[in-house]
Amino acid sequence: MAKKSMVAREVKRQALVDRYAAKRAKLKAIAKDESLTMEERFKARLKLAELPRNSSETRLHNRCKVSGRPKAYYRKLQMSRIALRDLASAGQIPGMVKSSW
Repeated sequence: MAKKSMVAREVKRQALVDRYAAKRAKLKAIAKDESLTMEERFKARLKLAELPRNSSETRLHNRCKVSGRPKAYYRKLQMSRIALRDLASAGQIPGMVKSSW
């Protein structure tokens, strides 16, 4: 199990990303629009830099929904390989059997 503070930090980051997503998208569109003047585009970049760092989507890290583990994460299942193996061994995932040879 991951530290609860790390999981809570990731939840907080996700909330910030959701809250500022529309504002960020608007400012990025202005900054990339070459039909605008250089000053307008630069002002948009400055406003983008004023937003909280954790509101950027690149600051997010995938974590297992079961254990909070940040590594060995399967996107399709939203869990780590260890949590998947534990659930499969317990028979909680239909059709999945732990291999042995």
